[in-house]
Amino acid sequence: MSDSPSSKTSSSSAASPSTADQIVGRSLDGGGTQALGIDVPRKWHDVFWSGIFSVHLIGIGFALVMLGFNKFRGKNRFHLDIYHGDGSHGWGYTEDYWPIYALAGGIGTLLGWAWLLMLGSFANQMMNIAVHILTTYLAVISVLCFWSEQFFWGVTFAIGAGLQFLYVISVIDRLPFTMLVLQKSVKMVWSLPEVLRVAYAFMLVVLLWMILWSFGVAGVLALNLPDGGGWWLLLVLSISLFWTGAVICNMVHVIVSGMVFLVLIHGGRDAASMPPNSLMKAIRYTLTTSFGSICYGSLFTAAIRTLRWEIRGLRSKIGKNECLLCCVDLMFHLVETLVRFFNKYAYVQIAVSGKGFNRSARDAWELFQSTGVESLVAYDCSGAVLLMGTILGGLITGTCAAIWTHFKWEAKNERMLMVGSTAMLMGMVLVGVAMVVVESAVTSMYICYAEDPLLIHRWDAEFFNQLSEALHQRLRHRSARGREVLTQNRFDVNIQESVSL
Repeated sequence: MSDSPSSKTSSSSAASPSTADQIVGRSLDGGGTQALGIDVPRKWHDVFWSGIFSVHLIGIGFALVMLGFNKFRGKNRFHLDIYHGDGSHGWGYTEDYWPIYALAGGIGTLLGWAWLLMLGSFANQMMNIAVHILTTYLAVISVLCFWSEQFFWGVTFAIGAGLQFLYVISVIDRLPFTMLVLQKSVKMVWSLPEVLRVAYAFMLVVLLWMILWSFGVAGVLALNLPDGGGWWLLLVLSISLFWTGAVICNMVHVIVSGMVFLVLIHGGRDAASMPPNSLMKAIRYTLTTSFGSICYGSLFTAAIRTLRWEIRGLRSKIGKNECLLCCVDLMFHLVETLVRFFNKYAYVQIAVSGKGFNRSARDAWELFQSTGVESLVAYDCSGAVLLMGTILGGLITGTCAAIWTHFKWEAKNERMLMVGSTAMLMGMVLVGVAMVVVESAVTSMYICYAEDPLLIHRWDAEFFNQLSEALHQRLRHRSARGREVLTQNRFDVNIQESVSL
């Protein structure tokens, strides 16, 4: 291995950790055997969760039809607003709100398509916009909510703006490396036009479901249930849409990450060793044997990832406040335990080998930890940056819907917030389908780099050198930090012994 590219990279940085050298020196056999998994008959996994999701979808669909038709071109067909104590008849009819949601769906779809189309040429500019504009946008919306005397939402958006600002400040030194990873991922995605077509198709599926979802939500708004009943019903429907949107996004994740993995393993989409009909097989497995694992992981993964990002950002800026550091460390280790069983890298393992979700997540995390690549994954903020773009797209969609609602019913601020918040969720789901295509490429690249770094070198030698150098730096940083903690602990023990004597 003395003539391999990895030895050149390790020689460029003095005293490189042995762990990184072992990673770069691994053989190609490990990744090649996994790539054969797409042609092996697969077992069904997590069937219980696919059943739960299907029953939930049927039940919610029936409820949406009932709610929408209740006040569609008529008054109270199913007598759902008999509980109005003031004798009122709600806020109009379903058809009064449905066009507003049609606008929101159109804007969300347009933003999602624009992200996919423009990422090929303006990836860095668009990511920088998503990172730096989001804080300002949240602050402006907070001010508008206070101006409209909606103090709860004003405080909520103000807290969001503060957390976003603190997070960006805490990871500002990681952004150059993050932008590099995203740029290379976009390059990979654009070399596979078939996966872009898959994203467009799934975005259309989401839009079709949102036609029914917005029909029911418009019926809820027309009811104007008393005592906050409308808000609680909207919360239930929003959680349902979030789960449904997450499942569809992760279906795209499994399909795209599987294709990217195969391309890297076989050295290109036109390689002779590339399995035939790979895309159709990936879609078939996603809709059948792996569907339950996707439904199961979609319930928890997003929330755990977001919590982990915030805790990592806070932990890096605490300093020497031992009391606060102890509390944050406790939360950090708890979240790290959850990440071991719920992480986005499980979807690559599901795509390639067809395993269940928890086993896939555990295998991926153990692979990262055994090779040291986990330090590189923790340093990368690509998932957070893509989430910022998703939130920004949702905020733009919700703002447009809220403005239309405000001019249509000027005196109804609560109605404007209901429409704006639900339209924002619609926009986030639609833009999220576009963003997950890039995130899938990121996860596949890290899995391939952990399996065998030479796979990345064969695809892009310059990117391989940059990843290897970053990995060496992160391992040195962790090693130095560990020695510092060990020295500090020994110093504290010596002080305690001296005091006792």
